[in-house]
Amino acid sequence: MTNKTKKTNERCAWARSEAEIAYHDEEWGVPQRGEHHLFEMLTLEGAQAGLSWSTILNKREGYRTLFKKFDPKQVAEFTQDDVERLMLDASIVRNRLKIESTINNAKAILELYTQGTTFSALMWGYVDDMPITNQFATMKDLPAQTDLSKFISMDLKKRGFRFVGPTVIYAMMQACGMVNDHVRSCPRHSACAKMK
Repeated sequence: MTNKTKKTNERCAWARSEAEIAYHDEEWGVPQRGEHHLFEMLTLEGAQAGLSWSTILNKREGYRTLFKKFDPKQVAEFTQDDVERLMLDASIVRNRLKIESTINNAKAILELYTQGTTFSALMWGYVDDMPITNQFATMKDLPAQTDLSKFISMDLKKRGFRFVGPTVIYAMMQACGMVNDHVRSCPRHSACAKMK
């Protein structure tokens, strides 16, 4: 195998652990529109702040169990007692602000429903329901945030969402396939681009 051939089949460099490789190869960059999945990724990307993605992936099942498979209607009903219970559970990141923001964001999603829309429609509306396919050559070319993620962050904050800074939002966009940020040499770049 030549170096050139090797280079054109390189997986994105951030995927190193077994969990990261599986997530990269099966999910990252794949367009996702399900309400529960989008709420999950918003939560997990917010939980990652200051931590590694590998840590979050290893706690993902804990999150799914404790946050009722990310059903916003159920999570919105969580009380302060639930917050205290979650703070004692090591199967998630025990950060009070992150836990409370998840409950708050579930309520913000329910507010969208009363306005006749959904979280999915709102998020995908920011990209005109069409994934953005970038053409980055290396991982160092990827931005941590963009003008669009800054706009979405401000808009979500106005709508009552919390823990939705522009970096968290951009990571969520990448995770849910609103943005295809696989590097060009990664086989998943073209695979995800075909999923528009």
